[in-house]
Amino acid sequence: MNNTLFEQFSGTYTQPGDYLLPNLILPAEEETGYIGVCGQRRLNYLKHHRKVLYYNLLTSGKPHSHLVDTEKQAQQLFFGL
Repeated sequence: MNNTLFEQFSGTYTQPGDYLLPNLILPAEEETGYIGVCGQRRLNYLKHHRKVLYYNLLTSGKPHSHLVDTEKQAQQLFFGL
């Protein structure tokens, strides 16, 4: 039997029953930055109103950096007033 492309790149499977599930792991994201009130509100907004963008951020492993950028932009606007 030929190996799949996933197996050729050292991918492994788990067999919970009669089927195989690939063992997928998202890359760990460094949490470098503070997420304040504005970042938490952005997260809540994404979860409830922009679900596609939220899941794209989750699968790419970059939700924390997006929220930190949002918090920095909000702080800059606030201190610019």
